[in-house]
Amino acid sequence: MSFFPKISFQCEVEEYLTKVFRNNELITALGGQEAENKYQSLLSRLSHPPSFTTVRVNTHLASVKHVKKLLFEEIQKQFKGLCVPVLEHPELQDILLIPVIGPRRDLKKHPSEVIVGAQCGYAVLRGAHVYVPGIVSASRSVVKAGDLVSVYSDIEGKCKRGAKEFKGVKVFLGNGISELSRSEIFSSSGPLKGLGVRMIEPVYLSPSFDNVLPSHLFLQNLPSVVVSHILNPQPGEKVLDMCAAPGGKATHLATLMHDQGEVIAMDKIANKVKKIKLNAELLQLNCIKAFCYDGTKALSVEKREDEQEGPPFSPESFDRILLDAPCSGMGQRPNMAYSSTLKEVTSYQPLQRKLFTVAVKLLKPGGVLVYSTCTITLSENEEQVAWALKRFPCLQLHPQEPHIGGEGMKGAGLRLDQLKLLQRFDPAAVTLQGMDINSLQDSREDDLISLANKDCIGFFIAKFIKSKSK
Repeated sequence: MSFFPKISFQCEVEEYLTKVFRNNELITALGGQEAENKYQSLLSRLSHPPSFTTVRVNTHLASVKHVKKLLFEEIQKQFKGLCVPVLEHPELQDILLIPVIGPRRDLKKHPSEVIVGAQCGYAVLRGAHVYVPGIVSASRSVVKAGDLVSVYSDIEGKCKRGAKEFKGVKVFLGNGISELSRSEIFSSSGPLKGLGVRMIEPVYLSPSFDNVLPSHLFLQNLPSVVVSHILNPQPGEKVLDMCAAPGGKATHLATLMHDQGEVIAMDKIANKVKKIKLNAELLQLNCIKAFCYDGTKALSVEKREDEQEGPPFSPESFDRILLDAPCSGMGQRPNMAYSSTLKEVTSYQPLQRKLFTVAVKLLKPGGVLVYSTCTITLSENEEQVAWALKRFPCLQLHPQEPHIGGEGMKGAGLRLDQLKLLQRFDPAAVTLQGMDINSLQDSREDDLISLANKDCIGFFIAKFIKSKSK
């Protein structure tokens, strides 16, 4: 049963998506009513957080067993003795799963309100406290640190900064204790940083990872971890992560390579490249070389100097390439109001094709190319695969290991055997359900792992092998 309203879109985007999820191939396979039910279920799922928090263990520095013990102790401390298990995954042996308790429907709302921006609200639903930059408004009654407040998300972005009350659409996120007064939060001396509200009764209870084992853990969605395992880089290889910020996948690739070889991590935004370097340093990984560079221009048209380290690169330079492409991001959860226009949504397909074309040329014969997105559209996923197979005869789809998600979605003209080689994580694959401490304790571990595999963000993965020249 839904706790939040279904995700909302601009009208033109909603019309576009309706056509995607009611395409002829899908309706022929499922029937009109079943296709519609799945689509409506997806819209409900997207506005709610996944049922598990996933963290990847930095196995370069510590064992999973050791970090699991430390994490269990930390969660017990945060949850004041509440016994929430930390689960290992049988197929992804470098992650830990923490069940999310909620939604908690019996929380009492307080008269003093703090309104936060949508992005801050989504972070709160996944375990974060409220930091000052995320606060949009606070009631007049928030007069001192220590006041009890109810926290709401301004999902439509309509609240004016500094407002003393807000009557627009807002979603209740839980209760907390203000760390600052209203006057301190909206001080004229300039924007503050730091903690604004410490959440004590969130609607969804997840651990906070602020400064928790920072060198040993990396917060990542489950499908994002799967991607690196599918690329399966080996020690000593030269690997390219074309769109690498903030570095979660690049650091995972380096860890899987035992920090031996070379991981080139690119992003075209300088601040994001700094973040990659900081994460590599924090996780003590030395084989990552990060460059601020536009991936569409990463292929060298002229002969390179041998000592040149960074991009652009000569053709056939890399053993394996990950293209986790810029995308419309419609699979991210939770998201209650998707703000992009149809023009923005449809702008990603040509950019992805430019990046993909460069990737194919940079890949050695016999090399592996993995393409992924965190979105749900056909145009950025299965249609890209159909285009790639037609455009590049040297590419072959390859089975994925591990294969945890579902198969590809019908509608792009791909054969059934091709769809089975793709991996689409579909949040609609599982019934919307809450989890309380009693149902958690009664659950079998196998059932919890199965739920974690299905109830995650929307994500897509395709794996290609480039055939060797004859």
